[in-house]
Parts: sequence; structure tokens; C-alpha cells
Amino acid sequence: MGFKLTPIDVVDDISREDFYQNYLKPRRPVVIKGLTRNWPARDKWSLDYMKETVGDIVVPLYDSAKADPSAPINAASTEMRFSDYIDLIKREPTDLRIFLFDPIKHAPALLNDYVFPKELMGGFLDRYPTLFFGGAGSETFLHYDIDMAHIFHTHFGKKHIILFDYKWKERLFRIPFATYALEDYHVDNPDTERFPELEGIEGIECFLEYGDTLFMPTGWWHWMKYLDGSFSISLRAWDESWAVKAHSLWNLTVQRKFDDFMKARFKARYMNWKEQLACKRARRAWERGLPR
Repeated sequence: MGFKLTPIDVVDDISREDFYQNYLKPRRPVVIKGLTRNWPARDKWSLDYMKETVGDIVVPLYDSAKADPSAPINAASTEMRFSDYIDLIKREPTDLRIFLFDPIKHAPALLNDYVFPKELMGGFLDRYPTLFFGGAGSETFLHYDIDMAHIFHTHFGKKHIILFDYKWKERLFRIPFATYALEDYHVDNPDTERFPELEGIEGIECFLEYGDTLFMPTGWWHWMKYLDGSFSISLRAWDESWAVKAHSLWNLTVQRKFDDFMKARFKARYMNWKEQLACKRARRAWERGLPR
């Protein structure tokens, strides 16, 4: 059977009170289709518009290959001129993605095209949010965000997303000292004979269309697949919990620096040890019936 996936809640509009009571407070994802209705971006943003507005800069690209044990997290696999990349994802499928891209410093006019959803919550972090681009078929590996922020993820195209509550971290084969999972199984079609620990894990599935916004609460694991050449913008906000803020600080400082040091020092030996430990923890959690 594999994962037990249920459809995500979808609303057209939502009040601040309903959002807080039903999604922010219980930390449950939701798709808000009308959040961008008054954004200029909803009518303006396209691949051609981005190509024209951002300019012909060189951007780092990421592929679907398993991470290099000696490389820091989020190390790029290659680079390309932005205009050539846009032409590529318009023309054909590719696994190349642009990750955590900040085009606004190259095109400040984009600041006028979107609005932070402050009518729903406060605590937004970035004046200059990041964009993500991907070709048809490209995938973002299963992970949770290192800064533990709430995310309003708006997509301009089509995207398939599978989400898991943070409590399933061990059964998902979380890699120690990292925020991503073992990359040896397919999230959209897990091999539960090889990885029986994945059987029965409860998740949420959604499909985003142009202009849809996914609210993804702090700590939720997510896997994403671009169904066409398209892009997203993520607006991030702090969780009100000081424990979550402390977890974010730990991830960004102590954990990341330690992990980068160990990768550089021990390379494949360190990565193999981490994967073996992830497998042991997943098996132990599965045998104990965790989480309950």
C-alpha cells in the first residue's frame, strides 16, 4: 500500500480567525486558491516575463543526483545563463532546478508584484523572498526547511506535492545532522518491500495550479515535483513558539557547521555512517509502532 495519503484542504478565501483556528494553531497545511487574486503577479508573472525582467545573469543549477558526501548542503551541480535556462525548461523536460534564487536584487520592480498575507498572520521574515524554478519532471528531495519557518508557497504553473508531519521524521529515514531524508526511495512510489518502515506513514497530497498558494506550517516534510516548466515564490514567517525559534537557530548554526566539517573531513565514510544510522532509527521506530 505504501503511504496513506489524504487530499489537502482547499479553500478559495479564508478569514484570519478561521486560518488561525484551523491551520496555523494546529499547524496543518492548506491550499488557498484566492490568496493571490489581488497580486499583480497573478496576471504578469510568466517564464517570458521573468526572462525579460531579471536579465541575462548566470545562475547555479541543481539536479536530482544523490548528494556528494563531501559537498556542503545545497551545493550546485552546474550553472547556466538565466535566459538559456528559461528557454530550456520551456522547450523540454529537465531535472535541473534553480533553488533559493533571489531575482529581486536584479529586478527590484518585482517587489511591487506580490503582497505578504499579513491579513492572516504576522512575523514575516524577508523583504526579498526567494524563488524556485524547475523543468517538467524535476523533483525536490524530501526535506523540511532548516529555518523551521511557516511558508506561503505560491506556484506559477503545475506542481505535485506530498507532505508529512514532522513526527514521522524517523520513519522517513531522516539523515542525522541534516534536514533531509534518505534519497534511496521514491516518495511518489515507495518500495515498501525494500523499505517496510514506510508502510502506513500518513501524509497529505496536493496539486498546485497557477496562482495557488500552499500554506506549509513549520517542520512539515515536503517533496515536490514540477509537472511543467514553472516557478514558485516562498514567503516565510516565524512561528510564535520560542522552542521552534531555538530549533531554527540550532539547525542554522551548530548542526550545519558540524555537518559541513564532518563531510569535509570524512567524506563518504561519514555519509555512509549517517545513512546506516538513519536506517537503524527507522527500523527501531517501525518495530515500536512509532509515532503513536
